Amino acid sequence: MMKIAVASENGMVTEHFGHCEGFMIFDAENNQIVKSETVANPGHRPGFLPNFLADRGVNVIISGGMGGGAVEIFNERNVEVVVGASGNAKTAVENYLKGELKTTGSVCHEHQNHDECEE
Repeated sequence: MMKIAVASENGMVTEHFGHCEGFMIFDAENNQIVKSETVANPGHRPGFLPNFLADRGVNVIISGGMGGGAVEIFNERNVEVVVGASGNAKTAVENYLKGELKTTGSVCHEHQNHDECEE
């Protein structure tokens, strides 16, 4: 069983991970979605959301963009980060399960610490 979370707004992948309306969490088995639930964004504060999702057992997070700090925490918690996604959240998950959704690897640059991306 795999849990895939999508930072979403009105069922669509949102551009900004921390400021999304909520997270659609899909349970997948044998590359098929078997269940989905929506969890409201409990509030954006540094370092909180990645741990909140990892604590819920999320294995993959899909978002339009994400700050470097969040990416680092997800990496520490062994959660795969897929950024650069857009469109319908469920479709993004289906594409991920088919191996067709690849991360662009970009992080969102509106955060102050974007110089850490250049290592």
